[in-house]
Amino acid sequence: MTEKMLCEIDNEGVATVTLNRPEIHNAFDDDLIRQLGETFDNLARSGGIRALILASNGKNFSAGADLNWMKRMAEYSEEQNRQDAAALAAMLHKLDQFPAPTIARVQGAAFGGAVGLVSCCDIAIASQRASFCLSEVKIGLLPATISPYVINAIGTRQARRYFVTAERFSAERAQEIGLVSEVVHEGELDLTVQTLVNSITDNGPNAVTMAKQLAMSMSNRVINEELQGQTSALIAAVRVSPEGQEGLSAFLEKRAPSWMNSGDE
Repeated sequence: MTEKMLCEIDNEGVATVTLNRPEIHNAFDDDLIRQLGETFDNLARSGGIRALILASNGKNFSAGADLNWMKRMAEYSEEQNRQDAAALAAMLHKLDQFPAPTIARVQGAAFGGAVGLVSCCDIAIASQRASFCLSEVKIGLLPATISPYVINAIGTRQARRYFVTAERFSAERAQEIGLVSEVVHEGELDLTVQTLVNSITDNGPNAVTMAKQLAMSMSNRVINEELQGQTSALIAAVRVSPEGQEGLSAFLEKRAPSWMNSGDE
């Protein structure tokens, strides 16, 4: 039986997680959600992942929920539905909080829950032919579990439109509202993603992880003396850390830092 998802790690520590159900437009069900959650957990615990790419095989990124899964959930009790939704919510949280930078590689359609996957990634690169839709209300449902991440990406104002209209919108529009970082020609997707990955892996591994945490933790914080003290203490600790010392020494000595050579060994 064909695996629903694939996971590969290269010698630079870059993990690629690929949805592998092209025959049904990479729609996901409870089993795929479980596999994704376990994979994100295992990769996060491994400690050596420098970046994570979320991709999919076939013409479409993901059509959202699998039809057979929807048929099953239609027969569930409210408690069974709560448990089912909680599994999706947990998987999305693991992706959102993944310690290394995450990049969504989006082609074709990204509908329903797939918009949540894209929103959980730090960076999203989409082809010009990509399209998006928060389609839940069309069938009397809500984008509930994905809503915190989508709103983080596109803001409340845009969510108040697209949550209720279920409009299909283009990659260009997705970039305008903040869901997508960059739109490129289909043939340039892989090169663009790889260029970003190279930019990430050229940097200090610990610094990258901490920089991601910094960006997330500073969001909507009040700038006061307490925050100034926290950020001052943070950079002071990083400056005297082994990685910080190596980076400063390499810069002053006009040489490459040690981590830029680690992938060649």
